[in-house]
Amino acid sequence: MSSYVTRKTPGDTEWFRHDRFGMFIHWGLYAMPARHEWIKTNERIPEEKYEKYFKYFDPDLYDPKDWARQAKAAGMKYVVLTTKHHEGFCMFDSQYTDYKCTNTAAGRDLVREYVDAFRAEGLKIGFYYSLIDWHHPEFPIDMLHPRRDDPDAKEQSEGRDMKKYAEYMRNQVTELLTNYGKIDILWFDFSYSDNKPEEGKEWMKGKGKDDWEAEKLIETARSLQPGIIIDNRTELEQDLWTPEQYQPKDWVRHKETGELVTWEACQTLSGSWGYHRDEMTWKSPEMLIQMLVNTVSIGGNLLMNVGPTSRGYLDYRAEDALKTYADWMKYNSRSIYGCTMAEPELLKLCPNGCKFTQSEDGSRLYIHLFEYPFQFLELEGLAGKVDYAQFLHDGSELLYEENKISHFSEGRSKKDNMLVIKLPVRKPNTIVPVIELFLK
Repeated sequence: MSSYVTRKTPGDTEWFRHDRFGMFIHWGLYAMPARHEWIKTNERIPEEKYEKYFKYFDPDLYDPKDWARQAKAAGMKYVVLTTKHHEGFCMFDSQYTDYKCTNTAAGRDLVREYVDAFRAEGLKIGFYYSLIDWHHPEFPIDMLHPRRDDPDAKEQSEGRDMKKYAEYMRNQVTELLTNYGKIDILWFDFSYSDNKPEEGKEWMKGKGKDDWEAEKLIETARSLQPGIIIDNRTELEQDLWTPEQYQPKDWVRHKETGELVTWEACQTLSGSWGYHRDEMTWKSPEMLIQMLVNTVSIGGNLLMNVGPTSRGYLDYRAEDALKTYADWMKYNSRSIYGCTMAEPELLKLCPNGCKFTQSEDGSRLYIHLFEYPFQFLELEGLAGKVDYAQFLHDGSELLYEENKISHFSEGRSKKDNMLVIKLPVRKPNTIVPVIELFLK
């Protein structure tokens, strides 16, 4: 069994650490301007102009069953949908606001259809819920708010009652965790109490756990869905650490205790979370696969995002990326599911250009070949530890020799503790070939 012990969490994270790979879905009114999900604040768009998107939102091609099929084929085991992003628009039929999908041309509860479709494919269900709300009349203006630069911003914000907004959030979270069956993940986003406004605008203070009344919010969620996984972005430590748009170099640790934690790298296929028509920094197939392997190789999960169009489908670039995962995971998922960082005595033996993952029970070591090493892979220190070797993608045997290097000059003919795997000259037809070692 793996010797790595993670910090105890209030929710059930065992399945999460096994499944390793999930889909994030950022979808809302911001898909219509198609210029980033933060467009309302980035472009300081007033309510009357943003109202046009609400008026004309019509996802006539929305087919969550198709999304779910693609997610499952890609090897994703769980999914998290934005039920409400910072713009405040609700993708579900909430009784606490009129600013919701059922009052648009959609005319139906989009979250309901999402839940039913993904649950039918066997994926675990997650809800993203924004702590920020730039539409709600009780949400005070701050340095992230679209109205922050208005000459009368302070006057607009006066009298807004954050306690009323916190109650609104609890009411909506109650709806989300009551009306849709078992929910596995609740993804809040985000606290920024450390953000300091510029001089003269101290009233625009950032918001954190006290503003969200986070303890009440978390208590509400856990009373309704015991065992649910909740992230740490309310500014209260819960189950899940969520590094965003960067890849950690090592297993994420608790800042105070140094304990290993349950963590998830949340990433985008391109440079935007919401659909961005003209954004061009889409990740290469090699990067997509390597990001997944890198994350699992240091004990984490990968939550990879798609941003559907306003008409409700995944554009060709997103579908191509999901197909990249599908093609690779079809044959190599055994090196991802139920795997984690290799044991320390093995990890130090990982050669350059490779990444190790190891099964939780310790019986199998997976070598991911980021750089294909021509005919031979030298693994110093692994002699005597391996019972059988094969390519994972096709289960074909790989011959190896131990404690000698017969393919080099006589001066290197002996090497204690060296295991040398013989490889075909030509790289197999897979982005990242994987060697599966059955350990003694």
